[in-house]
Amino acid sequence: MYELHGTIAVITLNHPPVNSLGAALRQHLAAAVRQAESDPAITGIVLVGHAKAFSAGADVSEFGTPLQRVEPMIGQLLAQIEACQKPVVAALSGVALGGGLELALACHGRVALETAKLGLPEINLGLIPGAGGTQRLPRLAGLATALTMIQSGAPQTGQQLAESGLLDQVVADDLLSAALQRAADLASLGAPFPKACDRSLDPEQVQQFVREQAAKLTPRQRLQHAYAAQLEALSAAAGDWQAGLRRERELFLQLQSSSQSQALRYQFFAEREAGKLPLAWQAEPRTVHTVAIIGAGTMGAGIAICALDAGLRVILLEQDDAALKRGQQRVTEHYQNRVQAGKMKATMAAAAEARLLPSTDWAQLAAADLVIEAVFEDLAVKHEVFRKIDAHARPGAVLATNTSYLDVDAIASATQRPQDVLGLHFFSPANVMKLLEVVRGRQTSADVLATGMALGKKLRKLPVLTGNAFGFIGNRIYNAYRRQCEFMLEDGAWPEDVDGALQAFGLAMGPFAVADLSGLDIAWRMRKAQAATRDPRERYVAILDQLCEQGRLGRKTGAGYYTYTEVRQVKTTDATVRDLITQASARRGIPRRALTAPEIQRRALLAMVNEAALLLSEGVASRASDIDVVLVQGYGFPRWEGGPVFWARQQDRAALTQDLHTLAAQAGHGFVLADLSVLLD
Repeated sequence: MYELHGTIAVITLNHPPVNSLGAALRQHLAAAVRQAESDPAITGIVLVGHAKAFSAGADVSEFGTPLQRVEPMIGQLLAQIEACQKPVVAALSGVALGGGLELALACHGRVALETAKLGLPEINLGLIPGAGGTQRLPRLAGLATALTMIQSGAPQTGQQLAESGLLDQVVADDLLSAALQRAADLASLGAPFPKACDRSLDPEQVQQFVREQAAKLTPRQRLQHAYAAQLEALSAAAGDWQAGLRRERELFLQLQSSSQSQALRYQFFAEREAGKLPLAWQAEPRTVHTVAIIGAGTMGAGIAICALDAGLRVILLEQDDAALKRGQQRVTEHYQNRVQAGKMKATMAAAAEARLLPSTDWAQLAAADLVIEAVFEDLAVKHEVFRKIDAHARPGAVLATNTSYLDVDAIASATQRPQDVLGLHFFSPANVMKLLEVVRGRQTSADVLATGMALGKKLRKLPVLTGNAFGFIGNRIYNAYRRQCEFMLEDGAWPEDVDGALQAFGLAMGPFAVADLSGLDIAWRMRKAQAATRDPRERYVAILDQLCEQGRLGRKTGAGYYTYTEVRQVKTTDATVRDLITQASARRGIPRRALTAPEIQRRALLAMVNEAALLLSEGVASRASDIDVVLVQGYGFPRWEGGPVFWARQQDRAALTQDLHTLAAQAGHGFVLADLSVLLD
């Protein structure tokens, strides 16, 4: 849209919903700027979006398509604006992200609302800014601010950037008037208008900064090619302007075609898809204003915080006053810490806490639209709780169990309304982790499932639908993965070999370090509960059990697979652990041999892939991509590898099939070999 405000042309970006810079919008902007520039009555130009978005940047769905190559390309459009003989001012509201912010950087002036969110999130797709962001931003805002925005990908508000040099003015309201005035002021000063390309950076200072930042990259950042490319592009900003733009674009295109960026873009779309119920289960969700949470421990308190942050009323129920007081204190301390850290206004924290009703009275459940049980992971305990829920919850209330492994149908059998029961598997800490497994019981109604998915989104989680099976999606795959890693201990690896190899692949932690952190007794209790049904012919590694029998329960006892001091973890296993492992190999009759990191990585990934194919064929997972979302969001699988399904699809199929048969032979009796075609075809 093109309007005149006196002698200033106002060009409105109009490409709903977020003004992504697709081919049509680029062409509209180029034509409108030409029109204003050629009109002698026009003295200046203002680019404006709408309340939600100036522009959210490139349309990710166009990456690698002919549409992305329709002229003007984004770089051509920005060069046109920068060279315009009339001053161009960007009026920033809502979000200005990626190419949207780069568009603003090419303008001669920038005015923003205090609440506007400005950012360069390309790193989340394994990319760097590709339209001058690494060249213009450091010239306008300095190297430190530029790298922070480029490296983190996190947006900052106009208010946060008010003193950075990036913005000419930050206003609380009446953005258009401020932008019109800025355009008029620039016009009155006359050409040349301020341009980022006219500023220079000190080459020696830039190179010193880049060297220092390269040394600070974390091991996981070093595995991702985009982090090194960011620094190389910033380094190029110290030289010739056009050469810097060319180098940035070369790096962007190299990254765009890389497997890492393809994996990250795959995850981006997989996460969008995961929140949609399959057609057979689509229904209108029930209304939820009040949530009751039974159990005020770490998990229950975390779920309560999520619900309070989402604006819901929360009834927090415990069995006695002492337990309730501890749970309430967890919630209070969370909000106090947020306020003290400057991450939340005191008024918002007070409003959240005011929506919390702590109680030991089960009759309070009658006021809840949805009840979440978050008590000890024991079927008998959960049965007792659900019988009480059934007696007190109002008709039509949704009844949810937060279980990691237990049978949701068995839990629902304790009620007279199994159609209202579902699983909501939160991950710990619940107020931090984004993943939420929404578990479909045999009799769960469609509108209850829809309510669970809708609640997940309201809590700003990534809800993923899963069928009711042991471990659901995530824990079942993790069990198969951990079991394979235990096999590798008997075959010749030490825990540090396995953990190190998998961290080198990109997992946040290896399985044995994770076990020590969470407590070995958690898995031990589960193993003892399953002992009576375990087939004695199956390969079973008892090393964890033996560690627990010796009181080595992990970090909390100072020793597990590894030993711990107050300061750090000892990186290698001690003689006690190595003796247990060596004895396990001898009992199995396995001559120990060193396992290479690539072999460890491949065996662990193959175990995940096999279990993923089983889950899909059994209908536990609705979509293959859902499995990847769960593993990335809940289990530390490297996002830039896409997930085990994405990884499998990049492998040679014949080699993958052959290696799975080898894996099955190594595992022995009880290993179920999956049909890979469900994942790969």
